[in-house]
Amino acid sequence: MDFNFILLFLDSIHLQFDIFGGEEGRQALGSDDPIIKGIILSMFAVSGFGIVLNLFNAGVRKKMVDQTKLKRIMKETRGWQKERMAAMRAKDQAKINELSKKSSYMNKMSMEMMQMNMRPMMITFVPLILIFYLVLPQLFSYTVALSPIPLNVIPGDFFQLTCTAAQAMEEGHVCFGHENALYLWAWYFLSSIAFSGIIMKLTKTSMDLS
Repeated sequence: MDFNFILLFLDSIHLQFDIFGGEEGRQALGSDDPIIKGIILSMFAVSGFGIVLNLFNAGVRKKMVDQTKLKRIMKETRGWQKERMAAMRAKDQAKINELSKKSSYMNKMSMEMMQMNMRPMMITFVPLILIFYLVLPQLFSYTVALSPIPLNVIPGDFFQLTCTAAQAMEEGHVCFGHENALYLWAWYFLSSIAFSGIIMKLTKTSMDLS
């Protein structure tokens, strides 16, 4: 799964605001009366969704992308970039001029690589949106896991992964009584990241050239 794409998706939507017109202070993702109850079951179930969607993405990617060609292009473009940076650091103008002659070809290869990566995203984007926004919030509560420490390392309120102490003390808030509880979207996102590398290795769709 391309995590730059996921981060772009997360950056383009509201995750922790009442965008569906529910009760004030309620999170957009989650239910007051979830179908799947219990924090242990919820943790494993959300992780399961992350694994299944990663497998789906990997399967689509494997079918639609020529992995041999993609890795060849990646190796060629990265090798050229590495050589160019080395020449610039060494101030070897002759080498820089020689490598610059391949700039248009490398730009073409980079564009082709981007198009190859975009094709499977066109297939997986819609299921991701439907499951993330329509299925998961009906199945699970607003918070589905507990962290031993706060995970809100990014300044601001938009990317809060865990409930704060103030929220845990606010009666009626979805975090009431659960400091450091992880929001549904946060646990899904973190569990997806945790398993994506393993799944990409197993399905041979990894972007790693090693």
